[in-house]
Amino acid sequence: MHGFSQRLPVYWLRDHLAAEATHCLFPTLVQRLTHHPETPLQWRCQQLLTVNTGEQIWGLLDVLPVTFDKIPETLDTASKKNIVSRIERAVKVREWMERMADGQSEETTSL
Repeated sequence: MHGFSQRLPVYWLRDHLAAEATHCLFPTLVQRLTHHPETPLQWRCQQLLTVNTGEQIWGLLDVLPVTFDKIPETLDTASKKNIVSRIERAVKVREWMERMADGQSEETTSL
């Protein structure tokens, strides 16, 4: 997997994400693909995903602004700062996948 936008397959999401958990998407920068001018402007978002082990993992996802604008705003400033702090401490999707492939798992911690 690349360090940028992980286009995680739907089957991977079904197999690994905690279905009842809240997953967060935080826009970080504007993504212009100058080598693909036909591709519309996108927002590079950090995502904080809760996996079925209870851990939260960090990834990146490119989202069209019109799609992101349809997501209702539900968080106050303090909650957003908390999410950014959790993103900064979270293990990357790729690292989590490698650890799971090696049969390692961490103790679940309360956040």
